[in-house]
Amino acid sequence: MHILHLYKDYFPVLGGIENHIRVLAEAQVAAGHQVTVLVCDPGRRTRHEVLNGVHVIKAGRLTTRASMPISWAQPWELWHQHPDLLHVHSPYPLGEVTGWLLRRNSAVVITHHSDVVRQRGWLRLYAPLLRHVLCTVDRIIATSPRYIETSPWLRPVAHKCVVVPLGVDVRQFTPSPKLESGMLRLLFVGRLRYYKGLDVLLRALVQLPDAQLTIVGDGPMRAPWETLARSLRLDERVHFAGDVPDAELPGWYRRADVFVLPANARAEAFGTVLLEAMASGLPCVTTEVGTGTSWIVQHGVTGLVVPPNDVAALSAALEQLRDSALRDAMGRAGRARVEQNFTLARMLQGVEAVYQDALKEAAARRLNAK
Repeated sequence: MHILHLYKDYFPVLGGIENHIRVLAEAQVAAGHQVTVLVCDPGRRTRHEVLNGVHVIKAGRLTTRASMPISWAQPWELWHQHPDLLHVHSPYPLGEVTGWLLRRNSAVVITHHSDVVRQRGWLRLYAPLLRHVLCTVDRIIATSPRYIETSPWLRPVAHKCVVVPLGVDVRQFTPSPKLESGMLRLLFVGRLRYYKGLDVLLRALVQLPDAQLTIVGDGPMRAPWETLARSLRLDERVHFAGDVPDAELPGWYRRADVFVLPANARAEAFGTVLLEAMASGLPCVTTEVGTGTSWIVQHGVTGLVVPPNDVAALSAALEQLRDSALRDAMGRAGRARVEQNFTLARMLQGVEAVYQDALKEAAARRLNAK
């Protein structure tokens, strides 16, 4: 089967959706599929390359507006492809509309990774088109049942939605014995974007004098949050590690006691880093923002869930996890939950099942059109 993934960016651009597409595409190649990834290049020239068996087309872009590339080359390249299945990754307004318009006989699947949260101007123009696209595609993948329940876009088309959680390769992440150091070692991993809520975590850290925080990742909020850490006199207890190679990431998890994802907006739609931390045997503290974060982390079982933007609640949860026996119990439960529900193999099986349903739906659609 020829599968084409359509999105804005691809590896080596770092991000949750970009990484998911890479993992999915490479696994599909290994399973014997022909896989094309069509994204936009940072420059104006279109480039073709093969990365680990995946045909990657990076269409030249004219400009970028509201975090979205504007490209005439991407629809041109899509028109010249004839995939059996077109897999569009959302949110990407131009990609969703272009993919739907140029789908021809292809089955169309959309993975709705997240609602559009900030670009309100685009949203006014885009909303009627997106509703029509979602009503007419063959299948929609949501990464958690919680997101279907809370998304104004997915609720009306819930009958088309299938939950396929993201997955991780649990072999890469292994729990390790923890050495008592007297300090509670907190870890955050992710892009440093506004919705990650690290300002709240830094303020909570002020109330935890025997805790230290390591922040792995980079992004536009690094400088403001470094400034905040200095102003709170946390210089000696907060370490900004920046981006680290994927191969080194498991080691950072193994050296931590607790993982924290204090998101404050629906833009944090799932939280793959929570799976990595749980696979590493760490209890997790996260927030209830109406997305997959509070579905992945079972409150009181694999970690603790607190309200967003609540410094007192976050510091109290972290204080509770000073109990090493509680951390160990939650860490074991988290590892078991990932092994049962969130493996890479389980994700691939789920996506393949959705593809087969979408292909049948598309075949019936073509038959009815005759």
